Amino acid sequence: MIELKSRLSTVAGTVHAQLKLTFDLRQKSRLRTKLVDGEEAWLMMPRGEILRGGDLLHAVDGRIVEVVSETEDVLHVTCVDAAALARAAYHLGNRHVPVQVGDGFLRIAADHVLAGMLTGLGASLTPMHAAFEPEAGAYGGGHHHHSDEDSRGARIHEYLKII
Repeated sequence: MIELKSRLSTVAGTVHAQLKLTFDLRQKSRLRTKLVDGEEAWLMMPRGEILRGGDLLHAVDGRIVEVVSETEDVLHVTCVDAAALARAAYHLGNRHVPVQVGDGFLRIAADHVLAGMLTGLGASLTPMHAAFEPEAGAYGGGHHHHSDEDSRGARIHEYLKII
């Protein structure tokens, strides 16, 4: 079993394997899973870090593993104008919903309750199966609960989930 304990800031060699995870699983700091090639993996990252597609992880045995954002069910949100899209983003943010922001669109994890709210606000929704890379959040760059020098992305408070 490969053990993944730290993130690399630059490629220091050849990428040996890929770890494909949904956004929900990329938020976990302790996770037993499998690499794309089927090898079992144990993820033991500093608590609260979010892994992003393209991140490189350093295994205890020296191998480098690339994180790949797994496709998942999302809602692609568009509106008639920028003000309506900003209103939709405001209401999603007010509910602390992870949101991917794009040029003229928002994406959220598929959720029928949020779909109803957005439709009520006049948004157009398109169900999709795509990689989900939401914003890191207001504290993504500087708010830390731990002494991590190489931290990228938002810090969250999640607990063990083993698959």
